[in-house]
Amino acid sequence: MGRLTGGDPSLLRRINSAVVLHALRATDCATLTEITRVTGLSRPTVEGVVEGLIEAGLVVEKAADDSAVRRQGRPARRFRFRAEAGHLLGLEIGARRVAALLADLDGRVIASQSKDVGETASADERLERARATVAELLRRAGVARGSLRAVGVGTPGIVQADGTVRLGTALPGWTGLRLGERLGRSFKCPVLVENDANAAAVAEHWKGAATESDDVVFVLAGLSPGAGALIGGRLHRGFGGAAGEIGALHLLGREAAPERLLSTTDEPLHPLDEQAVARVFARAREGDQGARAAMDRFLQRLVHDVAALVLALDPELVVIGGWAAGLDGVLAPLRRELDRYCLRPPKVALSVLGEAAVATGALRLALDHVEEQLFAVEGTVTARR
Repeated sequence: MGRLTGGDPSLLRRINSAVVLHALRATDCATLTEITRVTGLSRPTVEGVVEGLIEAGLVVEKAADDSAVRRQGRPARRFRFRAEAGHLLGLEIGARRVAALLADLDGRVIASQSKDVGETASADERLERARATVAELLRRAGVARGSLRAVGVGTPGIVQADGTVRLGTALPGWTGLRLGERLGRSFKCPVLVENDANAAAVAEHWKGAATESDDVVFVLAGLSPGAGALIGGRLHRGFGGAAGEIGALHLLGREAAPERLLSTTDEPLHPLDEQAVARVFARAREGDQGARAAMDRFLQRLVHDVAALVLALDPELVVIGGWAAGLDGVLAPLRRELDRYCLRPPKVALSVLGEAAVATGALRLALDHVEEQLFAVEGTVTARR
C-alpha cells in the first residue's frame, strides 16, 4: 500500500473511500452511524466519503419505507452499494461451444447464453461465434455493452499474461492467437484471458466443491486432460502459464496416447470426440469386455496423471470436472490409486458446477479485476503474474 503520510491527503481519501465501500458492499444497506461504527472513521469523514461515492455512481440512498415514516417519523438515511452500476462478463470459448455469463458488480449472475460451434471451425469463425453469443446475451438482458467493466475468458491452451495463446492444439488456428487483443476490439473494458482448467479451478473455489479448501487441484478430464491448481487460495500458473498440462505426460515414455487407450479398435479416438468417448463408457456399463478394458486403461492413466500433480503440490482436495465428472465409478479408482501412490492422499470430489465451471471461473477473474479497481488504494491494478 506504500507509506501513508500526513502530506498525502489524496491517498488518505482513497483509503477511506475503499474502507467505506467495503463496508457497504458487505451489507444490504447501512446508516451513516452503522458505517461509522464498522469502519472506525469519524462521522464527518463518512458523510463526505458517501457523498463522493454517490457522485461516482457506486452508492445510492435507499428510499425510506412510507409505513415506517408514518409510524416513527423520518428514519435515518440508509445507503447501499449499487451493484447495478456496472456489469461483468464470463466467457468460455471451447471446442464445441461458446458460453457466456453476465453478472452485476456483486458477481450475481443475471443472464446466460450459449451457442454450439463446430470443432473444426477456424479461429475467425469461433471468435465470431463468441461475439454473436455476447451480443445476444446483452440484448436479452437489456444491458448496454458500455456497462461492462471487465470480461474474463476461459479457453484451452497455454495462455500468456497478455492474453496470447502460446500453444493451443485443441482448437484450429489457436496457437499464437492474440486472443485478448482480438476480443478487446469488441469491448471498451479490460479482457482477461485464462486457461480453461485454471478458470474452472477458480470457479470451484468460489462457488463449487472447493469453497472450503485453499490448496486445490482441479482436473478438467478428457482425452487430453488439463489441470488448474490453487496454492494458498491463489492460482498457480507457472512461469510461462503451462502449469498443470498433464495431457502431455504421455510424452514421457508412455506407450500410448490417451486417445488410443480408450479406443476399442485399431484407430485412435479423436481427442475432441466426446460422443465417441460416451459410447465407449456406455458399452462398458452394459458389459462389453473390450469397452470395459478400454475404460480401465483410460482411468488408470488419468489417476496416474493426477497422482503426479498430487505428489508435486500436496493439495488438500482434488476436484474432477469435464465430461469425466459424469462417469460412473470414477472416484473409487481415483481414491484407490492416490492412496497407493501418494504420501498423503488428498480428498477427492466431483465438480459441482459441471459444464458451467469454465465460464463461472472467467466471471470470477473479471470480478477480481474490478474489485482491485474499486478498492485499490493508489489507483493502480495489480498486474497478472
